[in-house]
Amino acid sequence: MVMTLSHPLMVVTDLDGSLLDHHTYRWDNALSWLDRLRAREVPLVFCSSKTAAEIRPLQAEMGLEDAPFIAENGARASCLLDGERREFGQPNYGALCAFLRQLRADSGFRFTGFADATAQQVADWTGLSLANARLAMQREAAESLIWRDSEAHFAAFRQRLQQAGLQLTEGGRFWHVMPQEAGKGLALAWMLREFAMAGQTFTTLGLGDGPNDAPMLELVDYAVVIKGHSKTPVTLMRDASSRVYYATAPGPTGWSEGLSHFLL
Repeated sequence: MVMTLSHPLMVVTDLDGSLLDHHTYRWDNALSWLDRLRAREVPLVFCSSKTAAEIRPLQAEMGLEDAPFIAENGARASCLLDGERREFGQPNYGALCAFLRQLRADSGFRFTGFADATAQQVADWTGLSLANARLAMQREAAESLIWRDSEAHFAAFRQRLQQAGLQLTEGGRFWHVMPQEAGKGLALAWMLREFAMAGQTFTTLGLGDGPNDAPMLELVDYAVVIKGHSKTPVTLMRDASSRVYYATAPGPTGWSEGLSHFLL
């Protein structure tokens, strides 16, 4: 199905497991479509669990300097409009980690966050280089963690977070803790409002592979669900099935498959 463009196109994409291969973090199989989007001057918005410190070098490597982006699962976002940098979210990572440490001490919950780890441990968990692991640790507003406790305690952990105004979302490798007023869908809605106030309205195509992508995929006009690695499948509530495509391949191959389904 070729999508109907009532406005200029904007592509919003998850990174790990979507545009980037889950294991190698490469995007070679997406190069053809990246070139086509660049030639058409289509805005490509990264919407990722990665930090801003990770995203900016990727943008530079792909020729997307100064492009809008959503980082840390929507706890942070940034766009440059009319020469002005506009930001979403509050950098409160230190206070968040202090709360999680106190919660662990009080309750005995067993989990390990990035703030508890060394760069080498993060590299071992993710397969990133040591240098890129350090970028992944430059967090501003959300914490990534590995749960090491029971399912019963996990439910209690989630409840304690909710009582503190925090939420928990599942990615391809980690659980992510962030404020309740954050998320990929909320951050994208903010960004689209900022563009609209600047006189720019888009038809949006979103691509993602994990449960944390669902709020973004619900919001966009057209959605591609890429075959993912999370044990929890992506479940969308939207009715317009003709506007949702489930790619049969993972990573950048599935990413390209989805674009080919909707775009000529």
